[in-house]
Amino acid sequence: MRRKTIRELPFHLMILPGFLLVLIYSYVPMAGIVMAFERLVPSKGMFMSPWVGWKNFEYMLRLPGTLDVLRNTFVIAGMKMVAGIVVPVTFALLLNEARQRLFRRSIQTIIYFPHFLSWIILSGILIDILSPSTGIVNGMLGLVKIPPVYFLGDSRWFPFTLVLTDTWKEFGYGTIVYLAALTGINPALYEAASMDGAGRLRQTVSVTLPALLPMIVLMSVLSLGNILNAGFEQVFNLYSPQVYKTGDIIDTLVFRIGLENANYGVATAVGLFKSVVSFVMVGLSYLLAYRLTDYRIF
Repeated sequence: MRRKTIRELPFHLMILPGFLLVLIYSYVPMAGIVMAFERLVPSKGMFMSPWVGWKNFEYMLRLPGTLDVLRNTFVIAGMKMVAGIVVPVTFALLLNEARQRLFRRSIQTIIYFPHFLSWIILSGILIDILSPSTGIVNGMLGLVKIPPVYFLGDSRWFPFTLVLTDTWKEFGYGTIVYLAALTGINPALYEAASMDGAGRLRQTVSVTLPALLPMIVLMSVLSLGNILNAGFEQVFNLYSPQVYKTGDIIDTLVFRIGLENANYGVATAVGLFKSVVSFVMVGLSYLLAYRLTDYRIF
């Protein structure tokens, strides 16, 4: 036993930095949850401020835009989940049909590159591209006599703009995941299908998609845990008061209540509500992943 411990000591030391980071930045701040049940007075600190019980949660539910924020969060996150499955799977199937290795790798690099860019950079690019007066997108629409579209200033267009731009940024990563899954398909299945007279399209429907289905189900189920994460960085850098009705989400509401209005108790209550729902959804997603695809964490 002692010899085994000494042999595995380097591996435990490798885990130590990550463990400390999680402890410092994830577990220690959880003490701040107490602010959700207080009327925080900064001069008294979060452990000496007056206790108000559930009043912050009641105030949160009475806010005029709370229902709109919840609806926006679920709708935007749901559309992102669907697009985040359909687009990468489709693109992976198309890219899998390309036979030139150089072409495939070049396309993979190009579509994967936006994943590494922050929303600070991309938001500036998108604001210029989607500008109703000088943007290239509206310039192209003007060539076919379509009036300018306020993608970032019209509440009708803003949610779809968020979904499309997020999909453009992240679908390259998903494509690589599904391409990796495609490499695990037994070539003998394609040979058997070809001998039976199946063309490329029929092979895709009868061989490729069924082989990909467990991975598709797994990625779909695991994404349920992020149903309340509609993308704070993206929304915060692209939205404006004109689109609050359809673009405001839980995270941006917490930011405005907590940091702009200094109402830390209510902001913590909203954040705690989101965390509890997310915890339940993560547990449900792993249960479904285990039942449907036999996926286990341990």
